[in-house]
Amino acid sequence: MGTRLRMLISAVILASWVLSASGAHYHNHRHHRLEDVALTEGIDIRAQRNKRAAADTPDDSSPMAPGGDASDLPTCLLCVCLTGSVYCEEVDPDMTSVPALPKETNYLYARYNKIKKITAKDFGDIVTLKRIDFTGNIISEIEDGAFAKLTMLEELSLGENQLVKLPMLPTKLISFNANHNKLKTKGVKANAFKKLNKLIHLYLAHNELEAVPLIPETVRTLHLQNNNISSVTVDTFCKSNDTYYIRPNMNEIRMDGNPVILSQYPNSFICLQSLPIGRYQ
Repeated sequence: MGTRLRMLISAVILASWVLSASGAHYHNHRHHRLEDVALTEGIDIRAQRNKRAAADTPDDSSPMAPGGDASDLPTCLLCVCLTGSVYCEEVDPDMTSVPALPKETNYLYARYNKIKKITAKDFGDIVTLKRIDFTGNIISEIEDGAFAKLTMLEELSLGENQLVKLPMLPTKLISFNANHNKLKTKGVKANAFKKLNKLIHLYLAHNELEAVPLIPETVRTLHLQNNNISSVTVDTFCKSNDTYYIRPNMNEIRMDGNPVILSQYPNSFICLQSLPIGRYQ
């Protein structure tokens, strides 16, 4: 009887211990499970907040929205601005007009863009310019007076554009380049270069000129190759009323690629130091 009683008591104690251990394990497991859920939910909430913040923040990685224009941005953000010089070459997005320049700019290089027109307002306040290069644009029009205030300008390049006529040019130019345009004689005024008494280099090659314009005495280099020039006169380079006249400065004239046969006009070159390059037969 005593043995049975001891066994019964032991069984009751063992059952109580098993139930107690099971309850503790369940409590611990539930506690960790709740911690995991809370952590996961916290991560999800933070991720959603980050997504919303990213969606609300403007994207600064690109300079402007698609379809924007270069004129909407500051010049020195699009171009390289150094002391006195502005370099705007092959600008992206397309540059379609002359950019606003910092004051006291001396040199502007705006080559190979999509500039279409030069207006009288483009250089209104920038009187310090000494060199402008618009090579390789699509300029078809230059308003009268566009260069009127540029009294210090010495070099102007308008090569590889679509010009059919020339505006009034600054009188202190030393070099002028209008190669590879669509210039015809009617688009170049008779006195277009007459007052340019400092001009040394004049480039008008690859145009549609029918005659040689009036060339200042100071010019040394004259390029007229690949035009439609069919004749020259004694007064083209020399002076018909002065047989002793010598033109000492001009030492390079290119007229090759024109229909004119230069040998038919021997008296037109007697004042020159050397004969023009071109067709003689």
